Amino acid sequence: MARQVRAEKTRATIITAAADLFDRQGYEATSLSDIVEHARVTKGALYFHFAAKEDLAHAILELQSATCHRLARDTAARGRTSLEALMRLTFCVARMSAEDPVLRAGLRLATGITRPRPPLSHPFTEWLDIVSARLAAAVEESDVHPDADIDVVAHSLVCFFVGTRVVGRAREPVTRQPRRTAEMWQLLIRGLVPVTRRARYLSLAARLEREPAPL
Repeated sequence: MARQVRAEKTRATIITAAADLFDRQGYEATSLSDIVEHARVTKGALYFHFAAKEDLAHAILELQSATCHRLARDTAARGRTSLEALMRLTFCVARMSAEDPVLRAGLRLATGITRPRPPLSHPFTEWLDIVSARLAAAVEESDVHPDADIDVVAHSLVCFFVGTRVVGRAREPVTRQPRRTAEMWQLLIRGLVPVTRRARYLSLAARLEREPAPL
C-alpha cells in the first residue's frame, strides 16, 4: 500500500511539473528531460508512468475534463437556476486556473496541436455541450430570451471565455481572470437576459467576481 501511495504521489508530481512547463513555455518547446529536472525525479520514474510526452499531455487533458465535469455538477447541484449555475462554473474555472497549472496547461494544449485520445472528447466540445445544456434550460426558465439561438450563443460564449483567458495569459496576471469573466458576463447578460431579470444577474456577476470560491 505504501509503495502504491508513493507511486501515485510521484505520478501526480510529474503531471504537475509537466503542466507547469507546458503552460509557461509550450508543449513543443518542453522536453522530457525538462520535465524530469522540473519534477526532480529520475528518468526511470518518469518512464515508469509515462512512455512518451504525448501520454503526459493526455493525462493533463483527462484531469482537466474530470475537473470541469465535477465543477459543472457541483455548481448545478444546489437548486440554482441554470444561468446562475453556468455563471458560477465559468468563475470557478477562471479562479481555479490562477492556482492550478493543470487547468492552465489544459487550455494551452486545447488551443494547440495536441488532440485527446478517444473516447475523451476535445475540451471545447465538452464545454460547448455543457454550455448548450445550461442555456437551453435557462430559456425554459425564462432567464434567457426565448428567441436566442442556443448553438450560436454557446459557441460565442465559449469563444469569448477561451479568448479572454488566452489573451489575458499574454497580457496580464492570471489573477485578473475573475475580473475579465465578470466583464464578459456584464456584456452577455445585457444581450441575453430579459430586462425584468437582468438586474439580478448583473448583481450576481459582480458578487461572483469577489467571492473566493463561487461554488
